[in-house]
Amino acid sequence: MRLALILIAVLAAALALSVVFGETSLSLAQYADAFAHPGSAAGEILFRIRAPRAVCAALVGAALGLSGAVMQGLLRNPLAEPGVLGVSAGGGFAAACAIALGVGAVSGALELAALAGSLAAGAIVAAIAARFREPETLILFGVALAALGGALTALVFNLSPSPVTTAEVLSWLQGSVANRAWIDLGWALPPMALGAGLCAYAATGLRMLTLGEESAALSGLPMARLRVAAVAGAALLTGASVALAGVIGFVGLAAPHLVRGSVSDDPARTLAPSAIAGAILLVIADLLARVIPTEEELRLGVVTALFGAPVFALIAWRAARSWRA
Repeated sequence: MRLALILIAVLAAALALSVVFGETSLSLAQYADAFAHPGSAAGEILFRIRAPRAVCAALVGAALGLSGAVMQGLLRNPLAEPGVLGVSAGGGFAAACAIALGVGAVSGALELAALAGSLAAGAIVAAIAARFREPETLILFGVALAALGGALTALVFNLSPSPVTTAEVLSWLQGSVANRAWIDLGWALPPMALGAGLCAYAATGLRMLTLGEESAALSGLPMARLRVAAVAGAALLTGASVALAGVIGFVGLAAPHLVRGSVSDDPARTLAPSAIAGAILLVIADLLARVIPTEEELRLGVVTALFGAPVFALIAWRAARSWRA
């Protein structure tokens, strides 16, 4: 509980900074005018542009952090993350097809295509999880599915009808929460809430899996059902995230590692802190993408990789030292 409260406080501070700071500098008088008159120009910047963008980043980060914690607990692999099952690749391919076919110009069509592609890939993985209980099998099928999704997306690039379309696909695949409105959060919340509920339901199964497959099978818990629930929950969370912000890496991999040491490596107790840590990471990354002085705003996926990879390397180095000790 103490860890959760600390993380929530940090998240609240990160959200406040993300709303206050941005490309457009505002004076104290403009900030006061924004709070006194939300319909003013400054109020529009704070509450119609920055606030939904910051909340969107927090929501996507929380979904990726939670799905990463579930995947690492289910597969008992510290390198597992949402993309390892091919769900992100499925959503990226579907979105690339929508852009290439010109359907992306229709409001909501791109997001719906990405969500449908992610859920289709998630359904395949869930069916495999119901049939095979070995984590190695699930990882191999997931890697194959991710490779297939990547190859099909590359094929869309290859057959792209114009350079403009190619640029649009590449831009979307790099991830961003720019130009997101409150209505975008509204349609993304139901699948994310359902995914989070499935992950919470599977928490006891994740804890039991730390004792091994045989002990879990003898525990009396419906492990096959819990395993499918974990995969389906992670797929829903990842799919909704891809639909809302594109493909964003690293967050689902790093967030669980930031909090795992504080919860005694218990997969069930890692879930909620991982979600909050993921939200913090992505809110800060989005703020950096906006305030770093560049001619064109950096893409969110680029920022998470540039700043996140060295941090994760430091975490891995410290973990390796502890394993040697």
